[in-house]
Amino acid sequence: QVQLVESGGGLVQAGGSLRLSCAASGRTFSSYAMGWFRQAPGKEREFVAAISWSGSSTYYADSVKGRFTISRDNAKNTVYLQMNSLKPEDTAVYYCAAKEVYRPKYEYNYWGQGTQVTVSS
Repeated sequence: QVQLVESGGGLVQAGGSLRLSCAASGRTFSSYAMGWFRQAPGKEREFVAAISWSGSSTYYADSVKGRFTISRDNAKNTVYLQMNSLKPEDTAVYYCAAKEVYRPKYEYNYWGQGTQVTVSS
């Protein structure tokens, strides 16, 4: 079991930056792959980025590639999402997610409560 708590959301102007953090409970954080998803009003939740248990592999949605960076610090049980060059269309609730490494690619089974990111034009 793992519990996830996101932080770092807020209001930012277009072109600005934010860094989201996700703190995980439990002693086996390094055995989980981690991901970030987002859900905008009236839209389905969508994948944003993911990182392997070791941090050696990362994956991004095309819409954020080159602007967002996912990273993790297993010593601190924390995963980060650095978001640069933000656009109004990045406005959404951002969710941190975790899954055991044996699960299929997008089958995350642990979720945080979400943090709001609003980008003004």
